[in-house]
Amino acid sequence: MRSDIIVSYDVNTETPQGKRRLYKVARACKAFGQRVQYSVFECSVTEANLERLRHKLKAIIDPEQDSLRIYYLRGKREDCVEVYGLDRYVDFNGPLVV
Repeated sequence: MRSDIIVSYDVNTETPQGKRRLYKVARACKAFGQRVQYSVFECSVTEANLERLRHKLKAIIDPEQDSLRIYYLRGKREDCVEVYGLDRYVDFNGPLVV
């Protein structure tokens, strides 16, 4: 079973280590979903992949300086998310139009 989630993060980038953490968090999120804003990703993941992502992100962040949030969408994305303005979301599970 798949879960649709939103991953949001705020990484302290005042140090070189913080800048590296920011890059690593973004790269980890990109492997599981798509960026919809600078520090916000929408992901559709299996329970196993959610656990992998959660484990990976918790290993990267510094809980004394950074913030990580995972929001669970209940229902289909189009029923849970209102977007005003630019929306670059791509439904990879929908039909492919060439």
